[in-house]
Amino acid sequence: MSTRRRVVIVAAAAVVLFLVGAVLSLLQTDQPERFVDIEMHFKYGSIGSDYSMAADEGGVPYWIWRVLPDVFPDILERLTPGQPGTGYERLGFIFEPTVTLDHPRPIGLSFRETAIEAVGVNCAVCHVGTVRDTPGGRAQLVLGMPALRLDFLGYERFLIDAADDSRFNAGTLIDAIKQVNPDFGFFDQMLYRFVVIPRMKSRLDTLRSDFSFIDDLDRHPPWGPGRVDTFTPYKVRFEMGDAAYETAGQADFPAIWNQSIRAGMELHWDGNNLSLDERNLSASIGSGASESSVDLQSIERIKRWIESLPAPKFPADRIDQSLVTAGEPIYNANCALCHSLEGARVGQVEPIATLGTDPSRLDSFDDAIAANMNTLGEGRPWAFSNFRSTDGYANAPLDGIWARAPYLHNGSVPYLSDLLEPAAERPAAFCRGSDLYDYQRVGFVADGAESECTEFWFDTTLVGNGKEGHEYGTNLSADQKRALLEYLKTQ
Repeated sequence: MSTRRRVVIVAAAAVVLFLVGAVLSLLQTDQPERFVDIEMHFKYGSIGSDYSMAADEGGVPYWIWRVLPDVFPDILERLTPGQPGTGYERLGFIFEPTVTLDHPRPIGLSFRETAIEAVGVNCAVCHVGTVRDTPGGRAQLVLGMPALRLDFLGYERFLIDAADDSRFNAGTLIDAIKQVNPDFGFFDQMLYRFVVIPRMKSRLDTLRSDFSFIDDLDRHPPWGPGRVDTFTPYKVRFEMGDAAYETAGQADFPAIWNQSIRAGMELHWDGNNLSLDERNLSASIGSGASESSVDLQSIERIKRWIESLPAPKFPADRIDQSLVTAGEPIYNANCALCHSLEGARVGQVEPIATLGTDPSRLDSFDDAIAANMNTLGEGRPWAFSNFRSTDGYANAPLDGIWARAPYLHNGSVPYLSDLLEPAAERPAAFCRGSDLYDYQRVGFVADGAESECTEFWFDTTLVGNGKEGHEYGTNLSADQKRALLEYLKTQ
């Protein structure tokens, strides 16, 4: 063998060893992003949903996520007609211009340094909202508040529809990535071309199949902003067949402040669990973490923080203090039994037969899904055992009630003032998804005709969207209702 040939072979072997070493090094890299500051960690830190694509699921590859709005602006426009902002802002994601991140992204998306850099959703994606006093005015960020503008189903649809488009190919996506990341080198391109992009397309094709229930609009109307169907995807995961598609379980994102006072209460809208830990873990797994990837340390840290996270205060200068005193006895007589911390029924399930609200969310969680939920974590210290079906909806404390609009579990009543009217007199349809606040009626501005609504037109006649029930206080006089509203602003 000639010396030259030996040199070529040695050089080739060295290149192969280098590439193998680089791949092994990448595969061993697994660094979720964490923050010392708890508020930053809540907004941007990992809970385990951004784990490696080496598993069957995992996070969305960061650079694909980053360029999708650039490659598919038409799909985004189709899904969000008339929405303000650009890119993911149109889906209601909140970007903080004052926060600098190594990997720019909105509140609620974490980043993980792995073989394939990935993003995943965390607690904040559903539990951070904004409040605006005037159109075009500065938005006040409220941690722990329902993400009333986030169109989570729209986000899922955007990913699914993009993967189903002919432009979702290595050439187009890599060219787009190079535009925003000039350091996206040869090895990255090969990895994305032959592994990441084909795998991501396959995963999103599977997601399209799993989420096929959203195309059955008679039984599963669009969720709209600020809402989610938590347990139907779980039914798909458990391969429950037709049961996954028979009921609509869409409901509003809840607030998550003051969790310490909720210890021992019946949790979730229908009170299907008594354990704060299981509630938190099930939400994390539902957000994309796996049983093996869920970051228990991170979730425990967030749990401790939200135990004492205070509810936001209603602006004091917008409260008619002269009516508050008159409103307190009205509250005590009509609301305190079920909603005051001293009330005998607070935190307990109120039977649907007496409450009378839309039963769809309740019906969607039956004994079969409860039994399946209790299989999660088998063999692990945190194994679930507390899920059960109930016969109604849980009576919740009213702390920060003003920032939890729209009202009822399904968000079918826009203003707190409307909730004090008989169901027949509540709006049959309204516009929801704005963060502009109406401090008089206590809720986010929802007026206007369907043709004027640039957010989401909420139709209470659709399955799961009913505005009926909870007719407590509806027989009060107009003066009593005004006094009660002013008192509720102080909660």
